[in-house]
Amino acid sequence: MIRVLLADDQSLVRAGFKALLDAQPDIGVVGEAADGDEAVRMVGELRPDVVLMDIRMPLLDGLAATRRITDEPSLGDVKVVMLTTFELDEYVFEAIRSGASGFLVKDTEPDELLRAVRAVVDGDALLSPGVTRRLIAEFAARSKEPAAAGTLAGLTEREREVMALVGIGLSNEEIARRLVVSPLTAKTHVSRTMVKLNARDRAQLVVLAYESGLVRPGWLG
Repeated sequence: MIRVLLADDQSLVRAGFKALLDAQPDIGVVGEAADGDEAVRMVGELRPDVVLMDIRMPLLDGLAATRRITDEPSLGDVKVVMLTTFELDEYVFEAIRSGASGFLVKDTEPDELLRAVRAVVDGDALLSPGVTRRLIAEFAARSKEPAAAGTLAGLTEREREVMALVGIGLSNEEIARRLVVSPLTAKTHVSRTMVKLNARDRAQLVVLAYESGLVRPGWLG
């Protein structure tokens, strides 16, 4: 059972998500929070698999709450998906840098929300359909100057190649086609790269790809 915590200051939004998620045989809502402080406290108590976190909430916003959660080593298995009204909300960029596994717009189709919850549990980054590459391009343009590439020293050439393809927004299936390997092999390379770099998930791998200089803005091919 995938355990989900809902964090949103609008009770109607929480009720809608809860009804959808609880209707699934493999997903259950274990708690609801109306502000960021409450969300952080409940994550510590309940240890959910996924937090659906609104960006704008009272007392403590979703961005600050996400930082607190992802900065706590004991909560390393908790995945945070940010919820926003706009696809390119300015806070989304900082949310991904802060450790969020991705984001969804609130009017996402029900099937896409369910797919998102299941995807982040499997370690995949989750970005709303149709905006992945656009978001990465914007993120890259806002990124700091590339850090020294020494952090990639432990990667094989193939793992660097796979990381670069993740960085430009390719899925495992697209990486497999690009490298002429099976999707399972592509997924294995991605997983090994995340382990070597101690990356929480695919979203953090994208951040590292840009910050190491492995990928630069405009390399969306």
